Amino acid sequence: MTSTIQSEPRSEAKTTPAYGTPDANSPLRPMRVERRAPGPHDVAIEITYCGVCHSDIHQARDEWHNTVWPCVPGHELVGRVTSIGEHVTKFSMGDLVGVGCMVDSCRHCEACRSGDEQYCEGPHGFLATYNGWMSNPDGTNTFGGYSSAVVVNEDFVLRIPAGLAPELAAPLLCSGVTTFSPMKHFKIGHGDTIGIAGIGGLGHVAIQIAKALGATVIAFTRTPEKSDDAKRFGASDVVVWTDEDAMKAYAGKLDYVLSTIPTSHPIDPFLALLKRDGRMTIVGALEPMKDGYNNGPAAFHRVSLGGSLIGSIEETQEILDFCAANDIAPEIELIDADRINEAFDNVVACKVRYRYVIDTKTSRSLAGSPNR
Repeated sequence: MTSTIQSEPRSEAKTTPAYGTPDANSPLRPMRVERRAPGPHDVAIEITYCGVCHSDIHQARDEWHNTVWPCVPGHELVGRVTSIGEHVTKFSMGDLVGVGCMVDSCRHCEACRSGDEQYCEGPHGFLATYNGWMSNPDGTNTFGGYSSAVVVNEDFVLRIPAGLAPELAAPLLCSGVTTFSPMKHFKIGHGDTIGIAGIGGLGHVAIQIAKALGATVIAFTRTPEKSDDAKRFGASDVVVWTDEDAMKAYAGKLDYVLSTIPTSHPIDPFLALLKRDGRMTIVGALEPMKDGYNNGPAAFHRVSLGGSLIGSIEETQEILDFCAANDIAPEIELIDADRINEAFDNVVACKVRYRYVIDTKTSRSLAGSPNR
Protein backbone atom coordinates (compact mmCIF):
# COMPACT_ATOMS: atom_id res chain seq x y z
CA MET A 1 0.00 0.00 0.00
CA THR A 2 2.91 2.38 0.52
CA SER A 3 5.46 3.92 -1.80
CA THR A 4 8.94 2.55 -1.45
CA ILE A 5 12.28 4.32 -1.31
CA GLN A 6 13.95 3.89 -4.67
CA SER A 7 17.69 3.49 -4.99
CA GLU A 8 17.28 4.46 -8.66
CA PRO A 9 14.35 6.35 -10.18
CA ARG A 10 11.80 4.28 -12.06
CA SER A 11 11.08 5.29 -15.63
CA GLU A 12 7.47 6.28 -14.86
CA ALA A 13 8.29 8.34 -11.78
CA LYS A 14 10.57 11.15 -10.71
CA THR A 15 12.38 11.08 -7.43
CA THR A 16 13.43 13.84 -5.10
CA PRO A 17 15.89 14.09 -2.19
CA ALA A 18 14.18 13.97 1.17
CA TYR A 19 14.67 13.37 4.89
CA GLY A 20 12.57 10.65 6.46
CA THR A 21 12.55 7.57 8.61
CA PRO A 22 11.80 3.89 7.92
CA ASP A 23 10.38 3.21 11.38
CA ALA A 24 9.47 4.80 14.70
CA ASN A 25 12.81 4.11 16.38
CA SER A 26 15.22 5.34 13.71
CA PRO A 27 16.46 8.90 13.30
CA LEU A 28 15.52 10.78 10.17
CA ARG A 29 18.05 10.30 7.38
CA PRO A 30 18.59 11.17 3.72
CA MET A 31 16.50 9.18 1.25
CA ARG A 32 14.81 9.59 -2.10
CA VAL A 33 11.06 9.48 -2.64
CA GLU A 34 8.88 9.39 -5.72
CA ARG A 35 6.88 12.36 -6.96
CA ARG A 36 4.26 12.03 -9.68
CA ALA A 37 4.50 13.98 -12.91
CA PRO A 38 2.16 17.00 -12.85
CA GLY A 39 -1.34 16.24 -14.11
CA PRO A 40 -3.63 18.73 -15.87
CA HIS A 41 -4.59 20.51 -12.62
CA ASP A 42 -1.30 20.07 -10.75
CA VAL A 43 1.44 22.46 -9.71
CA ALA A 44 5.05 21.29 -9.31
CA ILE A 45 6.94 23.16 -6.59
CA GLU A 46 10.62 23.38 -5.77
CA ILE A 47 10.58 23.56 -1.97
CA THR A 48 12.86 26.12 -0.37
CA TYR A 49 11.70 26.12 3.27
CA CYS A 50 9.74 23.81 5.52
CA GLY A 51 8.68 24.39 9.13
CA VAL A 52 9.12 21.77 11.84
CA CYS A 53 5.85 21.11 13.66
CA HIS A 54 5.39 19.03 16.82
CA SER A 55 2.95 16.97 14.77
CA ASP A 56 5.89 15.91 12.61
CA ILE A 57 7.48 14.37 15.68
CA HIS A 58 4.28 12.64 16.78
CA GLN A 59 3.94 11.12 13.31
CA ALA A 60 7.58 10.18 12.73
CA ARG A 61 7.74 8.49 16.13
CA ASP A 62 4.35 6.81 15.62
CA GLU A 63 2.94 8.39 18.78
CA TRP A 64 -0.52 8.39 17.18
CA HIS A 65 -0.14 4.71 16.20
CA ASN A 66 -1.11 5.23 12.56
CA THR A 67 2.15 5.98 10.74
CA VAL A 68 2.88 4.32 7.43
CA TRP A 69 6.53 3.79 6.55
CA PRO A 70 8.67 5.28 5.23
CA CYS A 71 7.59 8.62 6.72
CA VAL A 72 8.77 11.95 5.31
CA PRO A 73 7.23 14.68 7.54
CA GLY A 74 6.62 18.34 6.81
CA HIS A 75 3.35 20.24 6.23
CA GLU A 76 4.57 23.84 6.33
CA LEU A 77 6.34 24.12 2.99
CA VAL A 78 7.09 27.10 0.78
CA GLY A 79 8.71 27.20 -2.63
CA ARG A 80 8.58 28.30 -6.27
CA VAL A 81 6.36 26.92 -9.02
CA THR A 82 8.50 25.05 -11.56
CA SER A 83 5.80 23.47 -13.70
CA ILE A 84 2.03 23.66 -14.13
CA GLY A 85 -0.55 21.39 -15.71
CA GLU A 86 -2.33 22.43 -18.88
CA HIS A 87 -5.56 23.35 -17.05
CA VAL A 88 -4.00 25.24 -14.13
CA THR A 89 -5.42 28.76 -13.86
CA LYS A 90 -4.45 29.95 -10.38
CA PHE A 91 -0.65 29.92 -10.62
CA SER A 92 2.16 30.67 -13.03
CA MET A 93 5.77 29.62 -13.35
CA GLY A 94 7.94 31.21 -10.70
CA ASP A 95 5.14 32.09 -8.27
CA LEU A 96 6.00 31.92 -4.58
CA VAL A 97 3.56 29.44 -3.06
CA GLY A 98 2.92 27.31 -0.01
CA VAL A 99 1.36 23.98 0.90
CA GLY A 100 -0.08 23.31 4.33
CA CYS A 101 -1.49 20.29 6.11
CA MET A 102 -3.55 18.79 3.29
CA VAL A 103 -3.20 18.24 -0.43
CA ASP A 104 -6.68 17.02 -1.37
CA SER A 105 -10.11 15.98 -0.10
CA CYS A 106 -13.13 14.18 -1.49
CA ARG A 107 -14.54 17.51 -2.81
CA HIS A 108 -18.13 16.16 -2.67
CA CYS A 109 -19.21 15.85 0.97
CA GLU A 110 -21.10 18.56 2.84
CA ALA A 111 -17.95 19.71 4.66
CA CYS A 112 -15.96 20.06 1.44
CA ARG A 113 -18.80 21.85 -0.35
CA SER A 114 -19.02 24.24 2.61
CA GLY A 115 -15.32 25.08 2.38
CA ASP A 116 -14.31 23.02 5.44
CA GLU A 117 -12.05 20.54 3.69
CA GLN A 118 -10.23 19.80 6.94
CA TYR A 119 -13.41 18.10 8.15
CA CYS A 120 -13.86 16.10 4.94
CA GLU A 121 -16.51 13.41 5.47
CA GLY A 122 -15.34 11.22 2.61
CA PRO A 123 -14.31 7.61 3.26
CA HIS A 124 -10.93 8.57 4.72
CA GLY A 125 -11.13 12.29 5.36
CA PHE A 126 -8.80 14.85 3.81
CA LEU A 127 -5.57 13.73 2.14
CA ALA A 128 -2.73 14.73 4.46
CA THR A 129 0.42 16.25 3.03
CA TYR A 130 2.33 13.34 4.51
CA ASN A 131 1.23 9.97 5.87
CA GLY A 132 -1.84 10.43 3.70
CA TRP A 133 -1.94 6.92 2.23
CA MET A 134 -5.51 6.20 3.38
CA SER A 135 -7.13 8.44 0.80
CA ASN A 136 -4.45 8.79 -1.85
CA PRO A 137 -6.19 7.77 -5.11
CA ASP A 138 -3.44 5.36 -6.16
CA GLY A 139 -3.18 3.77 -2.71
CA THR A 140 0.33 5.04 -1.98
CA ASN A 141 1.71 7.06 0.88
CA THR A 142 2.19 10.81 0.65
CA PHE A 143 5.51 12.40 1.53
CA GLY A 144 5.88 15.84 3.05
CA GLY A 145 8.01 18.93 2.88
CA TYR A 146 11.27 17.61 4.32
CA SER A 147 12.18 17.25 0.66
CA SER A 148 13.20 19.20 -2.40
CA ALA A 149 10.05 19.15 -4.50
CA VAL A 150 6.36 18.28 -4.44
CA VAL A 151 3.43 18.06 -6.85
CA VAL A 152 0.03 19.26 -5.58
CA ASN A 153 -3.38 19.97 -7.08
CA GLU A 154 -3.71 23.74 -7.58
CA ASP A 155 -6.79 23.94 -5.33
CA PHE A 156 -4.62 23.04 -2.34
CA VAL A 157 -1.78 25.45 -3.09
CA LEU A 158 -1.57 28.84 -1.34
CA ARG A 159 -0.18 32.11 -2.62
CA ILE A 160 2.48 33.69 -0.40
CA PRO A 161 1.70 37.43 -0.26
CA ALA A 162 4.28 40.09 -0.97
CA GLY A 163 5.90 41.42 2.16
CA LEU A 164 5.90 38.06 3.93
CA ALA A 165 9.33 36.43 3.85
CA PRO A 166 9.08 32.81 2.63
CA GLU A 167 10.93 31.34 5.60
CA LEU A 168 8.53 33.17 7.95
CA ALA A 169 5.47 32.22 5.92
CA ALA A 170 6.20 28.50 6.25
CA PRO A 171 5.08 27.99 9.90
CA LEU A 172 1.92 30.02 9.30
CA LEU A 173 0.67 27.22 7.03
CA CYS A 174 0.03 25.20 10.18
CA SER A 175 0.60 27.23 13.34
CA GLY A 176 -1.06 30.30 11.86
CA VAL A 177 -4.20 28.71 10.46
CA THR A 178 -4.60 26.19 13.29
CA THR A 179 -4.89 28.98 15.84
CA PHE A 180 -6.72 31.44 13.58
CA SER A 181 -9.47 29.05 12.48
CA PRO A 182 -11.19 28.64 15.89
CA MET A 183 -10.76 32.34 16.69
CA LYS A 184 -12.48 33.21 13.44
CA HIS A 185 -15.19 30.60 13.98
CA PHE A 186 -16.04 31.99 17.42
CA LYS A 187 -15.70 35.60 16.25
CA ILE A 188 -12.95 36.59 18.66
CA GLY A 189 -12.23 40.31 18.48
CA HIS A 190 -12.61 43.68 20.14
CA GLY A 191 -13.97 43.48 23.68
CA ASP A 192 -12.94 39.87 24.25
CA THR A 193 -10.45 38.80 26.89
CA ILE A 194 -8.91 35.52 25.89
CA GLY A 195 -6.31 33.15 27.23
CA ILE A 196 -3.64 31.45 25.13
CA ALA A 197 -2.33 28.35 26.89
CA GLY A 198 1.14 27.31 25.80
CA ILE A 199 3.71 29.71 24.39
CA GLY A 200 5.39 27.55 21.80
CA GLY A 201 5.29 27.17 18.05
CA LEU A 202 1.53 27.68 17.91
CA GLY A 203 1.01 29.82 21.00
CA HIS A 204 3.46 32.58 20.19
CA VAL A 205 1.72 33.09 16.82
CA ALA A 206 -1.73 32.83 18.39
CA ILE A 207 -0.94 35.70 20.78
CA GLN A 208 -0.02 37.94 17.86
CA ILE A 209 -3.12 36.99 15.88
CA ALA A 210 -5.50 37.50 18.81
CA LYS A 211 -3.94 40.86 19.60
CA ALA A 212 -4.31 41.97 15.97
CA LEU A 213 -7.96 40.87 16.03
CA GLY A 214 -8.49 43.34 18.88
CA ALA A 215 -8.69 40.96 21.85
CA THR A 216 -6.99 41.41 25.21
CA VAL A 217 -4.65 38.44 25.58
CA ILE A 218 -3.56 36.66 28.75
CA ALA A 219 -0.81 34.11 28.15
CA PHE A 220 -0.52 30.93 30.21
CA THR A 221 2.75 29.03 30.41
CA ARG A 222 4.60 26.70 32.72
CA THR A 223 7.89 28.36 31.73
CA PRO A 224 8.32 31.69 33.57
CA GLU A 225 11.31 32.53 31.36
CA LYS A 226 8.91 33.07 28.46
CA SER A 227 7.04 35.88 30.19
CA ASP A 228 8.93 38.74 28.56
CA ASP A 229 8.57 37.13 25.15
CA ALA A 230 4.83 36.65 25.61
CA LYS A 231 4.38 40.32 26.43
CA ARG A 232 6.48 41.26 23.43
CA PHE A 233 4.17 39.17 21.26
CA GLY A 234 1.19 41.11 22.61
CA ALA A 235 0.03 39.52 25.88
CA SER A 236 -1.21 41.95 28.53
CA ASP A 237 -0.27 39.55 31.31
CA VAL A 238 1.45 36.20 31.70
CA VAL A 239 0.42 33.52 34.20
CA VAL A 240 2.32 30.37 35.17
CA TRP A 241 -0.54 27.90 34.90
CA THR A 242 0.94 25.47 37.42
CA ASP A 243 0.64 28.21 40.09
CA GLU A 244 -2.82 27.72 41.62
CA ASP A 245 -2.91 31.13 43.28
CA ALA A 246 -1.97 32.90 40.05
CA MET A 247 -4.68 31.00 38.20
CA LYS A 248 -7.32 31.95 40.78
CA ALA A 249 -6.68 35.62 40.03
CA TYR A 250 -8.27 35.06 36.59
CA ALA A 251 -11.07 32.72 37.66
CA GLY A 252 -14.26 33.56 35.76
CA LYS A 253 -12.70 36.46 33.86
CA LEU A 254 -12.02 35.14 30.37
CA ASP A 255 -14.36 34.93 27.40
CA TYR A 256 -12.33 32.29 25.60
CA VAL A 257 -9.33 30.00 26.10
CA LEU A 258 -7.29 28.50 23.28
CA SER A 259 -4.99 25.67 24.34
CA THR A 260 -1.99 25.18 22.07
CA ILE A 261 -0.22 22.82 24.50
CA PRO A 262 0.94 19.94 22.25
CA THR A 263 0.65 17.10 24.75
CA SER A 264 -1.82 15.84 27.35
CA HIS A 265 -2.52 18.42 30.08
CA PRO A 266 -5.15 19.26 32.72
CA ILE A 267 -8.35 20.88 31.47
CA ASP A 268 -10.22 21.86 34.63
CA PRO A 269 -7.84 24.67 35.67
CA PHE A 270 -8.47 26.41 32.35
CA LEU A 271 -12.23 25.90 32.36
CA ALA A 272 -12.28 27.67 35.74
CA LEU A 273 -10.97 30.80 34.01
CA LEU A 274 -14.05 31.17 31.83
CA LYS A 275 -17.00 33.48 32.31
CA ARG A 276 -20.53 32.16 32.02
CA ASP A 277 -21.00 30.89 28.45
CA GLY A 278 -17.26 31.00 27.85
CA ARG A 279 -15.56 28.56 25.51
CA MET A 280 -12.32 26.60 25.49
CA THR A 281 -10.85 25.09 22.34
CA ILE A 282 -7.99 22.60 22.24
CA VAL A 283 -5.82 22.66 19.11
CA GLY A 284 -2.46 21.43 20.34
CA ALA A 285 -3.10 17.90 21.60
CA LEU A 286 -4.83 15.00 19.84
CA GLU A 287 -4.94 12.57 22.74
CA PRO A 288 -6.75 11.92 26.04
CA MET A 289 -6.35 14.82 28.42
CA LYS A 290 -4.57 14.50 31.75
CA ASP A 291 -6.64 14.03 34.94
CA GLY A 292 -9.91 13.64 33.07
CA TYR A 293 -12.63 16.28 33.06
CA ASN A 294 -14.97 17.44 35.83
CA ASN A 295 -18.28 18.58 34.36
CA GLY A 296 -19.48 20.14 37.60
CA PRO A 297 -17.72 23.52 37.33
CA ALA A 298 -18.43 23.62 33.60
CA ALA A 299 -22.13 22.98 34.12
CA PHE A 300 -22.47 25.65 36.78
CA HIS A 301 -21.12 28.27 34.38
CA ARG A 302 -22.51 26.81 31.12
CA VAL A 303 -19.05 26.78 29.57
CA SER A 304 -18.18 24.75 26.48
CA LEU A 305 -15.14 22.62 25.72
CA GLY A 306 -14.23 21.57 22.20
CA GLY A 307 -11.56 20.99 19.63
CA SER A 308 -10.57 22.39 16.27
CA LEU A 309 -8.54 20.83 13.46
CA ILE A 310 -6.07 22.88 11.39
CA GLY A 311 -8.08 25.14 9.04
CA SER A 312 -9.57 25.30 5.56
CA ILE A 313 -7.75 26.30 2.42
CA GLU A 314 -9.67 29.59 2.38
CA GLU A 315 -8.73 30.26 6.02
CA THR A 316 -5.10 29.43 5.30
CA GLN A 317 -4.95 32.01 2.53
CA GLU A 318 -6.79 34.47 4.75
CA ILE A 319 -4.31 34.15 7.61
CA LEU A 320 -1.32 34.47 5.28
CA ASP A 321 -2.77 37.73 3.96
CA PHE A 322 -3.75 38.88 7.46
CA CYS A 323 -0.25 38.28 8.81
CA ALA A 324 1.33 40.12 5.91
CA ALA A 325 -1.01 43.08 6.43
CA ASN A 326 -0.50 43.19 10.22
CA ASP A 327 3.25 42.51 10.39
CA ILE A 328 2.73 39.17 12.17
CA ALA A 329 5.41 36.52 11.87
CA PRO A 330 6.72 33.57 13.82
CA GLU A 331 10.12 33.72 15.45
CA ILE A 332 12.24 31.08 13.76
CA GLU A 333 15.63 29.45 13.76
CA LEU A 334 16.68 28.48 10.25
CA ILE A 335 18.49 25.12 10.17
CA ASP A 336 20.22 22.89 7.67
CA ALA A 337 18.45 19.62 6.90
CA ASP A 338 21.05 17.52 8.70
CA ARG A 339 20.05 19.14 12.01
CA ILE A 340 16.52 17.75 11.90
CA ASN A 341 17.05 15.10 14.57
CA GLU A 342 18.58 17.68 16.90
CA ALA A 343 15.59 19.92 16.18
CA PHE A 344 13.14 17.12 17.06
CA ASP A 345 14.85 16.58 20.41
CA ASN A 346 14.87 20.30 21.17
CA VAL A 347 11.17 20.69 20.35
CA VAL A 348 10.28 17.86 22.73
CA ALA A 349 12.50 19.41 25.40
CA CYS A 350 10.86 22.84 24.84
CA LYS A 351 14.22 24.38 23.93
CA VAL A 352 13.22 25.97 20.63
CA ARG A 353 12.32 29.69 20.49
CA TYR A 354 9.95 29.32 18.72
CA ARG A 355 9.89 27.44 15.45
CA TYR A 356 12.54 25.60 13.47
CA VAL A 357 12.45 26.04 9.71
CA ILE A 358 14.49 23.80 7.42
CA ASP A 359 16.43 25.37 4.58
CA THR A 360 15.57 22.55 2.19
CA LYS A 361 18.26 23.54 -0.27
CA THR A 362 20.63 21.80 2.11
CA SER A 363 18.79 18.49 1.63
CA ARG A 364 19.74 18.30 -2.05
CA SER A 365 23.46 17.79 -1.55
CA LEU A 366 22.94 15.50 1.44
CA ALA A 367 20.30 13.26 -0.11
CA GLY A 368 21.51 13.17 -3.68
CA SER A 369 21.22 15.17 -6.84
CA PRO A 370 18.22 17.38 -7.61
CA ASN A 371 15.06 16.09 -9.29
CA ARG A 372 15.50 14.18 -12.45
